[in-house]
Amino acid sequence: MMHEKIRVKLSELISEAFKKMGTDIAAGDVYKTLVEPPNLEMAHLAFGCFIVSKNLKKSPALVATELCKVITDNFDLKAQGIQSATAAGPYLNFKLTSDFLYQNVVSDIINESYFQRVLVNPTQTQKTMVEYSQPNTHKELHVGHMRNLCLGDALIRLMRRAYGEETIISSTFPGDVGTHVAKCLWYIKNFVKPEEFDKQRSSPDRGEWLGRMYSSANLKLEDEEKIPEFYEKNKKQLTEILKQLEAGSGEFYNLWKETRQWSVDLMNKVYSWADVNFDRWYWESEVDAASVVTIKKYYEEGKLQKSEGAIGLDFSNENLGFCLLLKSDGTGLYATKDVELARRKFEDFRIEKSIYVVDMRQALHFKQVFKALEHLGFEQAKNCYHLQYNFVELPDGAMSSRKGNIVPLMELVSKMKNHVKVEYLSRYANEWSADEVETVADIVAKGAIKYGMLRQDTNKKIVFDMNEWLKLDGESGPFIQYSCARINSLLKKFSFDPQTKIDSALLMHPAEIQMMQHLMNFNTQIIICADGFKPASMCTYLYETAKKFNVFYHECPIGTAENENLKSARLSLTYATGRILKEGLALLGIPTPEKM
Repeated sequence: MMHEKIRVKLSELISEAFKKMGTDIAAGDVYKTLVEPPNLEMAHLAFGCFIVSKNLKKSPALVATELCKVITDNFDLKAQGIQSATAAGPYLNFKLTSDFLYQNVVSDIINESYFQRVLVNPTQTQKTMVEYSQPNTHKELHVGHMRNLCLGDALIRLMRRAYGEETIISSTFPGDVGTHVAKCLWYIKNFVKPEEFDKQRSSPDRGEWLGRMYSSANLKLEDEEKIPEFYEKNKKQLTEILKQLEAGSGEFYNLWKETRQWSVDLMNKVYSWADVNFDRWYWESEVDAASVVTIKKYYEEGKLQKSEGAIGLDFSNENLGFCLLLKSDGTGLYATKDVELARRKFEDFRIEKSIYVVDMRQALHFKQVFKALEHLGFEQAKNCYHLQYNFVELPDGAMSSRKGNIVPLMELVSKMKNHVKVEYLSRYANEWSADEVETVADIVAKGAIKYGMLRQDTNKKIVFDMNEWLKLDGESGPFIQYSCARINSLLKKFSFDPQTKIDSALLMHPAEIQMMQHLMNFNTQIIICADGFKPASMCTYLYETAKKFNVFYHECPIGTAENENLKSARLSLTYATGRILKEGLALLGIPTPEKM
């Protein structure tokens, strides 16, 4: 859909010019081929004549030359907002007037209409569910969990802006049953004193404590598995725990219900801090028994096959092996649950597309599940997509909840906030209230963590380094947040009123033109990020925006501008830049401080 006004106007002009040359090319086709030259001194936008050269039976370079002549001879360039139109090889290059850029970009940003533009034709959108953040109960949420959480949340925000609020549904699928739960309950029952457990009941950190019990359970079980007597005893008790959880009764089931809530409270604490909400929480326990029933039903209908007592589907011809859905003892697996979960998603929300944000280790699993859904007759199977990502590591290696070498998330947040208070905000101790310091420190910590988790492409590992992520002079969330705060400070210092009448023709400096052209591309960037599931592209765009603003601010002084009209024009461009930075960060789930 054509949403960028400047490109629309140029596209319509070029389309009209081609009509005069005796050929028809739709404005929409021209729009798609308009590009920005690598050097803005050459042009602001360029049209490649490749798409019409075949129809005209002429070389692209000759088409560009003839098209240039038709446009310059038949149209009032200045009235079209064009400073110059020149042929350069196969391209027709356009330089735009500063007034044309300002009126169609900056002015629209200031009056907010830029942010209300419809970006994708509603008839071309699909109802989509994004499932992300699948933490396990009875484990502690750590910094590694944040890549999934930040990626999913940013996708939801970007896709809702691109395709419409009602089109995109968010869901989560926490693991609240399974061996990890049994291990934790086993340890609490056998090695935690009743008075210690009672004490934890009223502790605000009981969710974190539960995660430490899980790690302790793993270490204890590893020690005792070397002794046959202990190994058999522990195995028997773990089996009994799993049976009680499946049956929904017994002392371990009661313990599970209580401690599960502790983990849910911790999840909600993290989600509240990260400003994340889900339209639907699906639970592993919710589909556990039901998934077995569903698979048995499909088998009875002749849709599945049996192999050595197990039920599933053989995808060997497609190099996907045998998709096991029921083991020979009648128990299910992760694939069993995912088939049932997908069925519920399709029925509950009538979605047409389903995206799973899950790490790269599950690539084969999801290929099998999607193939199974297709075999079972779900039309949506072709629109199921596994958005895989690489891991978060510490500088000294991988994290593991099982081994206990993790950085607990809320503990990390606290450390980051303290770092910000000491390193950046201590100088304001006598000027700011304690609440202001606390609020800004929290906002900066969010910016550091979320930007750090999103700036890398999903296929690359992330090495978490708190000091690097908190820097104010590199590619970081705080650097962009600081740019926003500087802009707020400037606007306040000069008492800028967005309603001020501006002489936009005064913005002629290359840094001013470059700034306006860059702002023009924000909405297009949203579509690129949403279509390609790439929030990292928005990180790059915002970082470039902040850098370009620094160049503009350095080369085009505001306080010492030659006259008041020029000062006002530069302030309006500054205001528009601040709005784009704030809006862009919000699409990544990152708040901006008023001051910093």
